[in-house]
Amino acid sequence: MASIVAVIASTHHPFYYRASTSTGEDRPPFADEWVRKITAFRETLTRANPDVLVMVGSDHFHQLWLDNMPQFLVGKAPFYDANWYNEEREFGLPKMLLKGQEDLSAHILRSGLDAGFDLAFSNELRIDHSVTCPIITLRPEADLPIVPIYTNIFAPPLPQPSRFVQLGEAIRKIVEEWPSHLRVAIIGTGHLSLELGGPRQFGPQGPDPEFDRRAVEWIAGGDLDSCLREVSLESLHSPGNATHGFMDFMLMMGVAGAGAKADHVDTLDLFHTMEAYFTWYPNGAPA
Repeated sequence: MASIVAVIASTHHPFYYRASTSTGEDRPPFADEWVRKITAFRETLTRANPDVLVMVGSDHFHQLWLDNMPQFLVGKAPFYDANWYNEEREFGLPKMLLKGQEDLSAHILRSGLDAGFDLAFSNELRIDHSVTCPIITLRPEADLPIVPIYTNIFAPPLPQPSRFVQLGEAIRKIVEEWPSHLRVAIIGTGHLSLELGGPRQFGPQGPDPEFDRRAVEWIAGGDLDSCLREVSLESLHSPGNATHGFMDFMLMMGVAGAGAKADHVDTLDLFHTMEAYFTWYPNGAPA
């Protein structure tokens, strides 16, 4: 059976690539600290030595729109084009071509349906920065095959937070039951408090530092009970108008397991958001 060698959750700030590659006067003052934190974070995946990456993210109204919005979608293609034109223009993200792992995609789809999740799929999925940003930060060689899983965090009606946790728990079980000798890392990206286009967008930190503090504690300590007790679709409006992306963090807490304490935790206050990075080793830290 396959082995899960790392579970990783992070934010997916699209400006990292430009900030980290800028030089001279164009290099922002926070870039060096950001690169230092990402370099340490990247090592947590490198040490795990995975063969395949399962990538959980959310399409930012690029391919999925209000005429067809699945709640949970699995990519099922041999290759994935990325990024989109506006991401290249606004964030300087490069065009990418990522290899897919079709056997694992098919296994997740079949087993997910049998487990009671009505998963959508796409054989022609083009992916955006919720998946490519963690590739850039964690595996810039982009040399490992992926299985992208997209969640709906933008277009109501949304699934309840508990459903994200349940899907995370199911993904872990399904991957562990995959009849393969390959080593799998499951990586998911979301948001802490986040405001887009609102009055709290450009502050010195995220729009709700207290929510961020509690969220980091929940994730780092695997405190699913407190998280589920305090977080609802309604409550997520208060920390910022885009904070529903936190449910992807909750999905990853489901993958890691209730009570699982993260082996790596780091954060960075970055002018309008708190960046956060977590890694768990389900089978113990690599030697």
